[in-house]
Amino acid sequence: MTGRLLQVPASRRLISDQSLTISSHALETGHVAGHCAYHSSISLLLCLAHILKPSALFALCTYLFHLPGHYLCLSSRLVANKSQTNLPSLQHLRFASSICWPGPRGIMDVDQDVVMDGTADAPSIQSANGYSEPTSKSGGSSLETPNGHSAESSAEGTSSMSGEPGYPERFRRKGILPTGCCYDDRMKLHANADFGPNPHHPEDPSRIEVIMRIFKKHGLLFTGTDAELIDVINNRPTSYMWRIPAREATEEEIRTVHRVEHFNWVKALSTKTTHELRDISAMMDQGRESLYVGSMTYEASLISAGGAIETCKAVVTGTVKNAFAVIRPPGHHAEYDQPMGFCLFNNVPIAAKVCQKEYPDICRRVMILDWDVHHGNGIQNMFYEDPNILYISLHVYKNGDFYPGKPDNPMIPDGGMEQCGAGNGLGKNINIAWHDQGMGDGEYMAAFQKIVMPIGHEFNPDLVIISAGFDAAAGDELGACFVSPACYAHMTHMLMSLAGGKVAVCLEGGYNLTAISKSALAVAQTLMGEPPPQMQIPRISREASKVLAKVQAYQAPYWECMRPGIIDVTEMTKNDSSRLHDVIRSSQKEKLSKYGMLPLYIQRDIIFRSFENQVLVTKGVQSAKKLLLIVHDPPELHGQPDPLDNSLEPHNSWVSDGVAKYIDWACNNDFGVIDINVPPYITRTDDTEHFTPRMDEKTLQMHLQELMCYIWDNYLQLYDGADEIYLMGVGNAYLGIKVLLINRNVRNRIAGIVNFVDGSLRPVKSDVDEDLSSWYKDNSQVYVANDHACWSDPDLTRKVMKRRFGNAIRSEVNGLAPMMNTHFKDVLRFIAEQARKLHGGETTEDEGNRRG
Repeated sequence: MTGRLLQVPASRRLISDQSLTISSHALETGHVAGHCAYHSSISLLLCLAHILKPSALFALCTYLFHLPGHYLCLSSRLVANKSQTNLPSLQHLRFASSICWPGPRGIMDVDQDVVMDGTADAPSIQSANGYSEPTSKSGGSSLETPNGHSAESSAEGTSSMSGEPGYPERFRRKGILPTGCCYDDRMKLHANADFGPNPHHPEDPSRIEVIMRIFKKHGLLFTGTDAELIDVINNRPTSYMWRIPAREATEEEIRTVHRVEHFNWVKALSTKTTHELRDISAMMDQGRESLYVGSMTYEASLISAGGAIETCKAVVTGTVKNAFAVIRPPGHHAEYDQPMGFCLFNNVPIAAKVCQKEYPDICRRVMILDWDVHHGNGIQNMFYEDPNILYISLHVYKNGDFYPGKPDNPMIPDGGMEQCGAGNGLGKNINIAWHDQGMGDGEYMAAFQKIVMPIGHEFNPDLVIISAGFDAAAGDELGACFVSPACYAHMTHMLMSLAGGKVAVCLEGGYNLTAISKSALAVAQTLMGEPPPQMQIPRISREASKVLAKVQAYQAPYWECMRPGIIDVTEMTKNDSSRLHDVIRSSQKEKLSKYGMLPLYIQRDIIFRSFENQVLVTKGVQSAKKLLLIVHDPPELHGQPDPLDNSLEPHNSWVSDGVAKYIDWACNNDFGVIDINVPPYITRTDDTEHFTPRMDEKTLQMHLQELMCYIWDNYLQLYDGADEIYLMGVGNAYLGIKVLLINRNVRNRIAGIVNFVDGSLRPVKSDVDEDLSSWYKDNSQVYVANDHACWSDPDLTRKVMKRRFGNAIRSEVNGLAPMMNTHFKDVLRFIAEQARKLHGGETTEDEGNRRG
C-alpha cells in the first residue's frame, strides 16, 4: 500500500450509497428519534461486519467518521465488540479513519468523503496512518512528496536518502527548503462521548479539517496531475507544503513532561465504556478542568503529541525550513499531573524536550511564543525553573478572572505579569497579561515590537515554537478580541527572524471556524515566503500601553534590552531619592512664597493625605474682593534622552509651567489666589513598583469632588466680600471645575470660567439646574488643543459646540503650557469683559494695564 489512495468507483462499492446515507442521517438527526436510528445503524453495522470484507467496512467507517460530534460512539462500539466479530483491529480502524487524508492529487482531498485504494482485503499497514513510519530516534525526520508517496523514481536529481525522500538535493544544497505540514485525520476521533441535547463543544473535530480545506483552496497543497508533480519537484519544490507524517508519541516521550500517573489516566480512557466516559465528561467539563473525553481520546492525543514532535524535529534537523502542525486536541493548559482546558497531553513542551534530548548540539535553547488568548499555564509551570526554555505568553488576564484563572494552590504561579520564573529559570517566563478583552492589532504589534522581539533576539534561540491558538482572532466569541489574519502574518514574519528561521507552529485553541481557518492560512502563507499583507496598525489603548510598561519593568532585571528607562525604585528609596513631582511642587511652593502663599489645611483624612502641600493660598484671601481659583495638572516635563544609552540628563530636560504667569498677574492685580495642584499619583513610602500609572478616572473624580466641595463649603462660600470669583481648569484636573458646578449651586457667585484642555472634554449638565449648561456656555472660554480628536471629525466637532461643553475654542497650538501662553491676553480680555458685565466701570484689565 503506497500513499496513492483512490476514490472508490460507484460500480465497485460494496455498501450502497443509500445505505451510507441512511447511516449518516441516523447519526446526524435529533436526540430522541435520532438515538433510536443511531442504535439501529450500529446493529446493522455489527451484523454486516460478520459478512463484509474489511476494506468495505473501512469505507463505511471512514464515511461515518467524517460526521462531527457523533462518530466517537460508533468507534467505541466497534472496539468493544471486535472480539465477537471479524472486525478489523484498532490499528485498521485508525487506517480507515486516516485514508481521507491525501489522494494522488494532493496532500489532502477533504472534499471527498470516502477515499481508498480499491476493494481488496485489508492492506498491509506500514504505519498507523498508512505511510512510512517516521523516524523517532534517529537523526532525521521523514518527509513525503506533496501527493503523499515517494517521488524518488519520478523526479531527476532527487534525494535517495531514506530519511529525506523526494526532495531535490540541488535545492537542499542551496539551502532552499520547503515548508512542512503535519496532519492526520485520526485526530478527529477525539470527540465528546456525551452527544446529548446540549450544543456541540467548541473544541470541535472540524477545527483541523477547515484549516486543511482552506490550505487546499488557496493552493498551499498540490492538486495537479502526476506530470505536473514531476515538474514541481524538479523545478519549484517549495511552491507547496510538504507532508510531515504524524505518529503516536511514545510513553517515554510523554513522560518527559508528564507524570506516569497522568499518562496512565489518559490511557485508561480507551478501555472505559461509553457510560463511564459520559460521566467523566459531565464531571470534568466545567470550572477550571473544562475537559471532555471519548473512547478515542487517548489515541488522538498520542497522535497530536507525536505530530508536534515530528514537526519540531523536521525543523530542527533542517528537513524543512519551517512547519505547521495542524493538530488536536490542544495542549498548553495540560499540567504535568492533570488534564484541563480541552487539553490532555501538553504537545509543545513534549516536542521541545524531545528535541533538546535528541539534538543537544543544535537545539539547546528553545523559545515558545504562546499567542492563544488564554494563558498557557501548563507550559509555564513545566518550564518555570528551566533556563533553556523561554516562554512568552500574550493572553487576557483580567486580574486573574479570565480562564484559566488562579490555581487552587496559591503556591502555583498564575498568568500575572509579575510571574517571571524561579531559580535558574528566573527571567525566562514572560506574561504579557492584558487587562481586559477587546485587544487587537495595535496591542499585539506593540507587544511584539516592545517586548517579544527584543527579548527574543537577546535570548537567541535555536528553535522557535509557536503555540498558535487563534481564539484572539476577530470573530472568536470566547476570546472577544480583534486580532486580524494580517496581524498574525506579521507576528509570524517577525518570529522568522529568530533561530535562523527555524519556526514550528503548533495549533492550540481557536473556536470560530472561519476565524481559525483564515488566521492559520495567513500564518502558513507567511511561513512559505509570502510577504505579510500591508496593514494599518491602530493606536494602542492607554491601558494596554501601561501593561507593556509594567511587563518591561518586571523583566528589566533579567534582560539588557528591557532596562533603558526602567528605574529600580527600591534602590532609589534606599538612597533617599525623591520623586520628581514632589521636587517640582516643593520648587513651586518656594517660588510662590514671594506672594506670601501658604499651604491650606484640608481637614479631611483621606484627601489630606492626597493633597497635603498641594493647595496653596495667598495671605488675606478671605478678605479679597476678587478671587482666582486654579485647579491644574503638575507642570509638563520635556526631555531629550541620550541616543546611546537613553539616559536623561538635567541639562537636556525642561519643566513647562504655564500657571505661574497667571498667578503673577492675579497677585499684581489684587486677586486672592487659590492654587490647587492635582498630582496624577500620590507618593507613598511603601512604593516599590517600577512603573506607576496615573490615577484612573473614577478615583480622580472622587478625590476632586471631595476636595472642591470641601473648599467651596468651608472657604469660598463664606467669603462674602468676594464679588468676582473666577475658576480656571488646566489639563485633566479641570474635571474639578465640572464636579463643583454640578454638585454645588455656585453659578450665582462665579463671574467666569477658563479651561485649557488637551485630553477628555467634560460636559457640564445638571438634572437639578436645567439652565446650568446654557450659563456655562455663556460664561466660559474652553481652549482645546489644535490636535485634539474632536476637530478631526465633523460630527464630533458639532457635538463639542453644544452648550454642555462650554464655549469651545480651537487653539492654534498644542500642549497645556503653549496654550496658556498663547491665549494669555485673550484670557485677560475675557475676565475684563465678565467683570464689566457684573458692575461696569473700571475693569480688571484696565488696572492691569496701568500697573504694567
